[in-house]
Amino acid sequence: MESKGWTRQQLLIALRLYCETPFGKLHRQNPEIIYYAKLIGRTPSALAMKLSNIASLDPVITSSGRKGLAKASKADKDLWEEMNADWESLTSEAQAVAEGLIAKIAGEEKTNGPQGFKKETNYFGRDKPTITKTRLGQKFFRKSVLSSYQSQCCISGLTIPSLLVASHIVPWHIDEKNRLNPRNGLCLSVLHDRAFDTGIITITEEMTVRISCYFSSKSDTFFSTTFSGYEGQSISLPEKFLPSQEFLAYHRQHIFERNL
Repeated sequence: MESKGWTRQQLLIALRLYCETPFGKLHRQNPEIIYYAKLIGRTPSALAMKLSNIASLDPVITSSGRKGLAKASKADKDLWEEMNADWESLTSEAQAVAEGLIAKIAGEEKTNGPQGFKKETNYFGRDKPTITKTRLGQKFFRKSVLSSYQSQCCISGLTIPSLLVASHIVPWHIDEKNRLNPRNGLCLSVLHDRAFDTGIITITEEMTVRISCYFSSKSDTFFSTTFSGYEGQSISLPEKFLPSQEFLAYHRQHIFERNL
């Protein structure tokens, strides 16, 4: 029988799962939800409901008019605010909780998890000493950003995972506080990621693509097709974690405008 109140450890697992899972898969039949529900001693239905609670705190979700979201508890709200204030600490704590639970289950049952779900065995157990905090953080950021954009480049629409990047809006080395904040990320193809990093392209306040005139060349057919053709086009918006206007403004002012 499940306890009535959710512990901090259980909420941390739920919060991490919300960040890393596409909105359309936040249901009790998702193998990953089934697996983590077992880890924290809850039913898949209870965990899915908790994810719905968390979704009700996300402005992108609520502004879209989605129905059927459960109400968040005070504990949910407090942890959501704590996460947004310090992404790195919360994700590190959640990772440590998951690591401990997975190691415990592996030791007790020696199971590989449910069929259809790939366990994170490369990140725990005997491989742990070789995995740095930075690498785990990057993995969390990538999964969170790609899941928000349904693994699709928000400019080109490319959907090949190996060619997609969770691109930082404000560079990793500039803003340590928001390194792992999904609102500081865009899902881009490797080519558009590089162009974004070097200031060839940016995103306007209206969420449209802008191309630097410094690089524009009518004689370069490839550039015209790959970049110039997207000038003024609206990007595909994420289902969760809308890009921060503050971060986008920084990119326009400090990375893009230097090429004007």
